[in-house]
Amino acid sequence: MKKNIALIGNPNSGKTTLFNALTGGSQRVGNWPGVTVEKKEGKLRQARDVTVTDLPGVYSLSPYSPEEEVSRRFLVEGSADAVINVVDATNLERNLILTLQLLEMGIPVTVALNMSDVVERRGDTVDEKKLSERLGCPVIRVSALKREGLENLAATVLEQASYGTRIPKKFFKCELSKAISEISGMLEGHIGDDLLYWYSIKVMEHDPHVPEALPSPVLERALETVRRTEDSLGDDGEAIIASARYEVVDSLVRGIYQKSEKGGKSVTDRIDEVVTNRWLAIPIFAAVMFLVYYLSITSVGGYMTDWVNETVFEENVLPRTADWLAGMGVEDWLVSLIVNGIITGVGAVLGFLPQLLVLFLLLALLEDSGYMARIAFVMDRILRRFGLSGKSFIPIIVGTGCAVPGIMASRTIEDERDRKITAMTTSFMPCSAKLPVIALISGALFGGSAWIAVSVYFIGVFSILVSGVILKKIRGAFGKASPFVMELPDYHVPSARNVVLSMGDRSWHFVKKAGTIIVLASGLIWLLTSYDWSLNPVGAESSMLASIGNALSPAFSPLGWGDWRAVVGTLSGLVAKENILSTFGILFGMEAVAEDGAEIWTYMATIMSPLAGFSFLLFNMLCAPCFAAIGAMRRELGSWKETALAVGYQCAFAYVVALAVYQFGLAIQGTPSFWLIPAALLVIGTGYLFFRNPGEPEDEVPAEAA
Repeated sequence: MKKNIALIGNPNSGKTTLFNALTGGSQRVGNWPGVTVEKKEGKLRQARDVTVTDLPGVYSLSPYSPEEEVSRRFLVEGSADAVINVVDATNLERNLILTLQLLEMGIPVTVALNMSDVVERRGDTVDEKKLSERLGCPVIRVSALKREGLENLAATVLEQASYGTRIPKKFFKCELSKAISEISGMLEGHIGDDLLYWYSIKVMEHDPHVPEALPSPVLERALETVRRTEDSLGDDGEAIIASARYEVVDSLVRGIYQKSEKGGKSVTDRIDEVVTNRWLAIPIFAAVMFLVYYLSITSVGGYMTDWVNETVFEENVLPRTADWLAGMGVEDWLVSLIVNGIITGVGAVLGFLPQLLVLFLLLALLEDSGYMARIAFVMDRILRRFGLSGKSFIPIIVGTGCAVPGIMASRTIEDERDRKITAMTTSFMPCSAKLPVIALISGALFGGSAWIAVSVYFIGVFSILVSGVILKKIRGAFGKASPFVMELPDYHVPSARNVVLSMGDRSWHFVKKAGTIIVLASGLIWLLTSYDWSLNPVGAESSMLASIGNALSPAFSPLGWGDWRAVVGTLSGLVAKENILSTFGILFGMEAVAEDGAEIWTYMATIMSPLAGFSFLLFNMLCAPCFAAIGAMRRELGSWKETALAVGYQCAFAYVVALAVYQFGLAIQGTPSFWLIPAALLVIGTGYLFFRNPGEPEDEVPAEAA
C-alpha cells in the first residue's frame, strides 16, 4: 500500500539536505494548489512506493505565513501517514517547539536528530534515548550531510506509517490542561476525535481558522472558557500556550543536552567575529561577490564562454548546419530560419551557460557552507534603517537565481505592506536570465571587467533600499521594521552532492527556457527581421522589426541608446531577459554573415558607447521583469491593478536611473546635453520622495501616546 511521509522542520535545520539524501534524484518540484509556495516530492530510496513530501521550513503551525498555512493544511487534512521532524541537535530548545505541535496533532512522528556530528565535534552530548522516552516518539541520530543514520531513520518511519491511527500527546498540566479538556468536551461531535485535542488548543490560541470549522454557538461557549482561563492566568490565550510550550521544552531537554567542559569559542564563533563584524561584514561581502563575478564572468566562466561561442557555435555548429541543410536541398528561407534564426538565437543564449554554471556553483558553495545566511543577518542592520526587515533580504538572495521564486519568497514576510513592497522590488536583482546580458555588455564594451557585474549587483540592492523607503512613504507606512529572527547554522564543508544538485536545478531551468521560450522568440525575431509589413523579404534595416524600433527609439535616445536594435532588444527582454541575447545574436549574426563570419559581439560597439552600454544594462536590469515574474507579482500583490502600478514604477525608476547615469556621465566627460536638466530634476524629485516626511501612519500609535 502506498504511503506518504511528510518531512518538516525549522529553516536551516538541514531539512533540504535530508530530503535530497532520502529521495536521491527522484524529485518533482511544483507549487501547492492555490498558493505560490514551492512543493517538493520524491520517492523514498528504501521503498519506491513511499512518497516523501518536503513541507516548507517553518517554526510553528500557526497560520501567520503561507508556508505555515501550507504545512498545517497538509497535516490537518490527513495527507501524511507519518512525519519526519528534522530537529537541529545544536539548538534543541527552539526546534522542539514545532515537535510538540506535531505530537499534539497525534500524527506518528519520528524525530530525525540532525547535525549530531556537529554536537560530537563540539564535545557535547545528546541523550536521544532519554529524549525519545520523554517525547513518546522515536528519536534517531542522523547526519544528513554525511548521510549517516538514514537506513535506521527510513525503517523507523515506515514502521510508524503502518499504525494508521492518530493518538495525540498531551504535555500541558494543571489549570491549562483542565481548560483544554473542558473545551474538548464542547467540541465533541463537531471535530473528529483524532484532531479534537489539537483543535481545543487552537481555540485557546484564538487561531483565526478555527471559526471556519465550528458552529458559532459552540465556538462562543468554548471562548467563554478561554476568557475565564485568561483572566485566571493573567495573559491572553496565545501567550499562555506559548509560555506553556517553552516550559515543557525546558523540562524535556533538562539533562538531555550536556555541554562540554572544554569551553572556548567554536570555529563558527571565531569566523563570525570577522564576517559578521559591524565594520568588516559589508566590505567582506563586497569582496566575496567580486570574486564570485570575477570567476564567473571574467576568469573561468569567461574563458569557457568564449570557447563555446567562437569554437562550438560560430566555427562549427552554424556553418556545418547551413552546409548540411543546403546539401539536403532545403529552401533558402528555411535554412535562414533554422540557422540565422533559431540556432543563432538559442546559441547566443546557451553560449553564456558556462558562466552561469560557474556562478551557480559558487552560489551553491556559499549557501551550503552557511555564509549566505549570515548575509541576511548582516543586511538586517542596513535594511532596518530603511524601514525594512532582514526578511526582505531572503527574497533578494533567492532572486539571484530566478526572480520568480525570489518574488514568491516574499510570502515569508508577515507585514502585508512590507511583503508587497518586497515582491515589487525583488526583481531589481540580477537573476540568472540577466547574467548573460551583463556578461555581454561587460565583454563587448568593458573588456570583460568583473566590476560591471558587481556594480549592477549592488545597484540592485541600493535600488531596493531606495524604493522601499519611497514606496512605504507613498503608502504612508514608513516606520520601524518588524523583528527579524533567523537561525544561523554552523559553518561546514559544503556537500558535493548538494552543490551539484543545486547547480543542476538552476542550470536546467535556464536550459529549459532556452529550449522553449527562446526558440519561439527567435523564430519570431527572425520573421520580423527578414520581412517588411507586406511580407516581402528585405534587409534588417527595412524590416518590420526595424520600423517598430525606429518608432520607439526617440524615447530611449536620452538614455544613450536610440538605435532601433537596442530598442527591440529591450522590448524582447520583457518576455524573457534572455531574449535580449537571442535578438542581438540574430541581428548581429546577419551582419556578421555579410562580413564573412566576423565576431558578432564586436558589433555592440557600433550601436552604443561604453557609457550608453552601461545605461542600457541598468535599464534592463531594473525595468519590468519577464512575463513569468510579472505573473508571480500578480499572485503576491493580489490584483492586476496593483501589478500594473508596480510594473509602471519599475519602468519609471529604471528610466530615471539610466537617464541620470548617462547624462551625468556625459557631463563628467565634458560633453553635457540638454537632457542633463530633466535628469537633474528627476533625481531631485526622487530625492524628495526619499527624504520627505509622510506624517504619522494612520494605523500606528505615536510612541509618546502608547
